[in-house]
Amino acid sequence: MPRITHCSVALTIAGSDSGGGAGIQADLKTFAALGVHGTSAIACLTAQNPKHVLAVSAVSPRILRQQIEAVFEALPPAAVKTGMLFSAENIRVVAGFFGGRTARPRTPLVVDPVIMATSGAPLLEPKAMKILMEKLLPLATLVTPNLHEAEMLTGRKLVSVKDLRAAARQMHARFGCAALVKGGHLPAGREAVDIFFDGRTEWLLSAPFIKGVRTHGTGCTCSAAIAGYLARGFNLPQAVKRAKQFVTQAIAGSYRIGKYSALNQRPG
Repeated sequence: MPRITHCSVALTIAGSDSGGGAGIQADLKTFAALGVHGTSAIACLTAQNPKHVLAVSAVSPRILRQQIEAVFEALPPAAVKTGMLFSAENIRVVAGFFGGRTARPRTPLVVDPVIMATSGAPLLEPKAMKILMEKLLPLATLVTPNLHEAEMLTGRKLVSVKDLRAAARQMHARFGCAALVKGGHLPAGREAVDIFFDGRTEWLLSAPFIKGVRTHGTGCTCSAAIAGYLARGFNLPQAVKRAKQFVTQAIAGSYRIGKYSALNQRPG
């Protein structure tokens, strides 16, 4: 008989991507590649493909809360990530659940503040931004904004690595969590440069751009990989460093689907 081994659990609370390249689908592929049992709570449904987002519909706050409760009741995760939550009501649900769990050890919470799609489609209701910043980010272990999301969270234009450093420090000071500011969209950048800051450690993480490959879902994959490595027992700086390598490999190993490229989340 095959040997039964223990498998850590990770939870993603995010949106479903009907094209399979981002969101819940990318998160679960990432968890599986890292040898972690993936669980999920779907916050919203999207009609999308690699080209654009056609429609978004949030699930009810009640069913979102029940999904999270169901996972924690029988399969308590060792780490959690959030992605696209979309509505103010569902951000309140997530913040209310994790903010109210003071009697138990705190589960590491990685918040990917999904605000806008690469195509420019809004993925967060305007009124939800304030709730995200006031209620959820102060509960996070780590926030992982891309360049444009970091600009919206800090209220400043970011055009250099120096700006990324300042933004990471500003978010840590304001929200009390570590920050990974992803600079892949920096103008005239030759490498994909990210800045990590947790109040003690500051790292510059860089990787060469992979020419000829355009994918979506890299932000989802990055935050899911961090949560996956945390679930496996790595500390936060180690998880961030390994996740950077994982995403770089997923881009380099991407495959073609029709006219588009898809990330290849391979065991790491």
